[in-house]
Amino acid sequence: MKRLTQLTIASLFATALAGAQAASFTDNARVRSAEPQYENINVPRNECTSQWINEPVSAAPQTTQAPQYGGAVLGGLAGGVLGHQVGNGRGKDVATVLGVVLGAVAGNQIQNQYGQLPYDNGQYASNGRYEQAQREVQRCRTVYDIQSRITGYLVSYDYRGQQYSTLMRNNPGNSLPVRVSVEPIQP
Repeated sequence: MKRLTQLTIASLFATALAGAQAASFTDNARVRSAEPQYENINVPRNECTSQWINEPVSAAPQTTQAPQYGGAVLGGLAGGVLGHQVGNGRGKDVATVLGVVLGAVAGNQIQNQYGQLPYDNGQYASNGRYEQAQREVQRCRTVYDIQSRITGYLVSYDYRGQQYSTLMRNNPGNSLPVRVSVEPIQP
């Protein structure tokens, strides 16, 4: 008897659970409209411009130039003549040799220092003018373009004389599958 009571209670409980679940099925609803929904977004992009600018050329001093001896020769001659004018006897010979040596050194120094064309911090060319070189300079900045993109569709549809609307990712077309759920009303 106890077993029969337990079986009866279990079957009543299973029947109640089955009755509490709603029956559902799918059907088609007629779509009245599907309006795209837009969102504005900022899209960054680089906008670059190029400019040509002139700037002075830095020329390195010429080191491959052949040695110049003209200044040393002229300086030596001038120093020898001046040294020969100084002193008497043996002192005259020493003064002449010393004048030649000092004059050659001074003449060489003067020629190497002042004998070239103007040169100012490497910006003068060999013709005495500033040389200019063109260089391309590129400047970039970030610009934001506003673009609209579709985020979804606001769909209005009819099902059995009732009007509904929902937001969907895609356009459903002319009909929309809907899930219909039937559930008894408990008094």
